[in-house]
Amino acid sequence: MEVHEGGDDFSSIAEEAAVLYANGQNDAAAAVLAAFVDSLPIGQGEFMWMMLIDLYKLTGMRAEFDERVIAYARSFEKSPPAWDVADAPAQKSKSSSPSVAMGAALTEEVGKQFVRVRETALKHGAVRIDLSRLRSADDAGCTLFRDLVGALREQGVTVKLSGCAAVAAMLGGQVTVGQAENRNMWLLLLDMLQHTDDMDRFEEVAVDYAVTFEVSPPSWEAPSMEAMATTTDIESTPAAPQGFALEGELLGANAEGIRKLAAYAADHAAVEVDCSRLRRVDFVAAGSLFNVLSTLQGQGKLVSLNRVNAMVAALLRVMGIDQVARLQIQA
Repeated sequence: MEVHEGGDDFSSIAEEAAVLYANGQNDAAAAVLAAFVDSLPIGQGEFMWMMLIDLYKLTGMRAEFDERVIAYARSFEKSPPAWDVADAPAQKSKSSSPSVAMGAALTEEVGKQFVRVRETALKHGAVRIDLSRLRSADDAGCTLFRDLVGALREQGVTVKLSGCAAVAAMLGGQVTVGQAENRNMWLLLLDMLQHTDDMDRFEEVAVDYAVTFEVSPPSWEAPSMEAMATTTDIESTPAAPQGFALEGELLGANAEGIRKLAAYAADHAAVEVDCSRLRRVDFVAAGSLFNVLSTLQGQGKLVSLNRVNAMVAALLRVMGIDQVARLQIQA
């Protein structure tokens, strides 16, 4: 479904609801949409229906969603949207470990984050640390990370790591045999290889470490079943889509996702942006996004925002973003 101009799809009601949702006023947005949809004749205002259905899904209102899609099917005589658990908010489970995602750089700047990670891990007795976004590291950051994991395990906390293979590849490109520096980076590399059960590569790097620092290298220890299970989890995770993706929430004038989009587009004439996991854009971020997309359009670049949920699409339309990029709504 593409966003088209005209008709009641983009009435003042749609604009009002979109702005309310952008500002975090979910209940008010739902009330406005529900009242309007209930007043529509059968078979009319499909986009408004999609806004309400997407809003229920985005805010985890399963009962309201189920009731509304039945009415949608009757009104439009076609299959309704499905409840996609990937789009719905994650349900908290007392038995699940809290999850922490590392950013792109492992430096001394992560010290404050690690304080919070430690507090959370000690509170729950377990933690999962996702390293898949890590792209660079320095020795100070590696030291902090190794100290954190070591201290938690000494205190009986279960620590699960994901994304270790990619981190090992990254660290392997940053250490140099014969240069006795970045010792904790070397040690973290060995930790990652051990965690992924890559014994051959571990032994090769261990020899290089011993030669470089003129010390005995760490001994190989087979990873626990817990570590093996984590590796399986990684392998079963669906691959990220090709191109660029906007995810989560874009908030404020300096939203990281918008900056990354501008940098990515600098090297591409046509940019396909996957927005299937983009949940919310606030008013200020939408203005920044318009400015970036307008600049790219002026440079002759074609940008497509694909699989946008209806609530976000309505706001982007209000901001005129459909004039500087192609909008395609998630079916």
